[in-house]
Order: sequence, then C-alpha cells, then structure tokens
Amino acid sequence: MKEYSFAEARQHFASVLDDAKREGVVCIKKTDGESFYLKPAAENKSPLDIDGVNLEVSAEEIINIIREERERA
Repeated sequence: MKEYSFAEARQHFASVLDDAKREGVVCIKKTDGESFYLKPAAENKSPLDIDGVNLEVSAEEIINIIREERERA
C-alpha cells in the first residue's frame, strides 16, 4: 500500500486515485498523525449483467424449434 502525505495527495490527486484503483487502497497521512485510507467504491453492477453466449443459432431456427415443441405438446 502506498502512503502519501496530505500535501502530496493534494498536489497529485489524480495519481493518488489511479494508485488506489490499481492497488486497492492508499494511505494519506496528515501532519498531526491522522491517517485516512482511500479505496475505490464497489461497482454497482447487476448480477444479471453477464456476457452473452454465441450459439450460432439464428432467430428463425429458434422459432422453428419452439413451434415444433409446441406441436408435440
């Protein structure tokens, strides 16, 4: 974990944020001894947001399969 003084963090804030994103957390220390830990926020991503699977089946083929199954029932 990288540590920055308050003055360094203020002067190079964009770099501090990049380091926090890359390393997970950075520490910012004030001159009075207080420490603060900066970490990226968790992404608000839906658990249903997944990549699709290419089955190489056309829409027409899917419709035909559904029609055939409905006729069997």
